[in-house]
Amino acid sequence: MKITVDHLRREFGQTIAVDDVSFQFESGQIFGFVGPNGAGKTTTMRIMATLDEPTAGDVRLDNLSVVEDPDRARHLIGFVPDELRAYWDTTVNDYIDFFARAYGLKGAHREEAVNSVEEFTNVAGIADKQLRVLSKGMKQRVSLARALVGDPEILILDEPAAGLDPRARIELRELLSLLADQGKAIFISSHILAELTEICHGAVIIEQGRILEAGETGEMLAKREQKLTYALRSMSNPDELMRDLLQMPHIDHPRQAGNEFLFEVEGSEENAFELLNLLIQKNHRIIEFRQTKTNLEDIFMNITEGKVQ
Repeated sequence: MKITVDHLRREFGQTIAVDDVSFQFESGQIFGFVGPNGAGKTTTMRIMATLDEPTAGDVRLDNLSVVEDPDRARHLIGFVPDELRAYWDTTVNDYIDFFARAYGLKGAHREEAVNSVEEFTNVAGIADKQLRVLSKGMKQRVSLARALVGDPEILILDEPAAGLDPRARIELRELLSLLADQGKAIFISSHILAELTEICHGAVIIEQGRILEAGETGEMLAKREQKLTYALRSMSNPDELMRDLLQMPHIDHPRQAGNEFLFEVEGSEENAFELLNLLIQKNHRIIEFRQTKTNLEDIFMNITEGKVQ
């Protein structure tokens, strides 16, 4: 199945939240949706999931219009919001079973579907617990189970890894990769760009409601092969090091990430060698200098400016 977002536009009064957004992906692919807060990601995903209507444009699942026939489209889509919204005195099993009924599942088939997604998302052991006592990670698993109970062909996930501990994020990535291998189309927004790089076949980058770049990850990275990305660790004063990096030739987008400085070097490795020499001449105590692979975070920092609506 091919999912096509076609010239989508959404206005809220004088504010244009989504401005002529177009992209596509298909079954078996995981596509990341990347952008700063307020870029229009959630609005776009809500329209894709039939929870909002566009001012103009459409979303097509093959030849099925989400705008013209939302009832049929809903049977093909599973939506995972950024937060589990539910009655807190409801148990996990009752919650998932309620949505199985909403999808029209009945009798033994409904029971089988509920048991299956509870096992797959590893919530079977907490099926009798009330939702209000669950951790953030377990709530996200329940939300994923709810989205999967109707066996949708498309999964749309809005910041599913937000607030999860490292183990829960790894387990979520593994589940999504397995679902993609089973043929589902997955569209996921996240601010954890390094993790998206590991699992995504492609990405859509949005800012101020407009698409800056969209496509398969390999193609996006290939465009930037003329620039090499480097990581540097130093015992020098971070502010002084950043000041000097900003003044160095051939450097683009220097930034601090934890205890490292990341930046792009134009041209050949000879320029990187000259840069390292200059830093040492300025008495910076370099303890690590290495070339890294360009990833979604590098692309994001390269083409966005941090603007919001």
